[in-house]
Amino acid sequence: MNPEKSEAPAPLKVGVVGIGWAGQQHLKAYSTIPGIEIVAVAGMEEELLLALQAEYAIPHAFLRWEDMIGHQELNAISVAVPTFLHAPIAVAALERGLHVLSEKPLARTAEEGRTMVAAARKAGRVLDVAFNHRRRGDIQKLKSIIDAGELGRPYYAKASWLRRTGIPRLGSWFTNPELSGGGPMADIGVHVLDYALHLLGEPKVLSVSATVHAELGPKGRGGSARFSPMSAEHAFEVEDFASAFLRLEGGATLLIEAGWASYRETDDLIGFMVYGTDGGAELKAKGSPSAPVGELTIFTDRNGENADYMPEAQPGRGHQAVVEDFVQIVRGGESVWGDHDGSLALGRAEIIDACYLSAREAKEVQL
Repeated sequence: MNPEKSEAPAPLKVGVVGIGWAGQQHLKAYSTIPGIEIVAVAGMEEELLLALQAEYAIPHAFLRWEDMIGHQELNAISVAVPTFLHAPIAVAALERGLHVLSEKPLARTAEEGRTMVAAARKAGRVLDVAFNHRRRGDIQKLKSIIDAGELGRPYYAKASWLRRTGIPRLGSWFTNPELSGGGPMADIGVHVLDYALHLLGEPKVLSVSATVHAELGPKGRGGSARFSPMSAEHAFEVEDFASAFLRLEGGATLLIEAGWASYRETDDLIGFMVYGTDGGAELKAKGSPSAPVGELTIFTDRNGENADYMPEAQPGRGHQAVVEDFVQIVRGGESVWGDHDGSLALGRAEIIDACYLSAREAKEVQL
């Protein structure tokens, strides 16, 4: 008696809105996952759009995102466009019953983010956000050490992403708050906030006290061809450096620094430092985000003697891991979808909003 053959699950049909660097990372990741069909792509740069359509053998290409999400074959989409478009595209897609993976930040404001989360809950669909830096191998290694209790109870931490000349496209949508939601605190600071709270075990943030500075960008300094050509479409109306002091439930504190441009060493730095009751740790990823693994040191003692060590970490998998996780969640079915409605990313957005409010009013803001 031959056992019955189980039918293979139907392919998951996906589309990508946005064809810049982030959108290309999503396309690349989807193309490697078995059982995924990339059936549509949308972007405004027609020459690049057609090139990517040919490269990935995508049946349908659209200049307008509205036309793409109306495509009947889709099950899920990635949203990799400027921040002001995250909410309208995600909400429209969710209302059509599509699962959504959005680039960070969730939206320009927490208010916009709440409309996205509400749409995901109403539709019973997944809304996930691409926090790829928590997938760094060095951060994952440090997370396992903290979770194992090697450092005891963390009571103070500092997390940073600092650049010397890293303002993305001076005078573009990045530097217009109506389009971007903010400067480095919203752009790269949300990554720093995410991996820091992730490492610390997701403590509740009780209050923030923040400052922002715009010292170089308004003078036309701090941009770099590494990121993209200069543009003159918009004035520089956001900060180029921000810091925030966060009080956490349980008495711990966290300092966040996010800088697009400042007079410091040339290489970017993604960093994290933590003091715990039984040990400490410091991560320095110089040249990030291109540097695959940073320098991780654990500070501890044994029998009263210094026992510091440097654990090995493997390179992370960035957007590949983000997209694979999203696909796994979608394939997990309705029993898991409700746990992935964008709430975590909304919490990050609420903290970022509080930081900007604190900076504007020069006072501590309670959450």
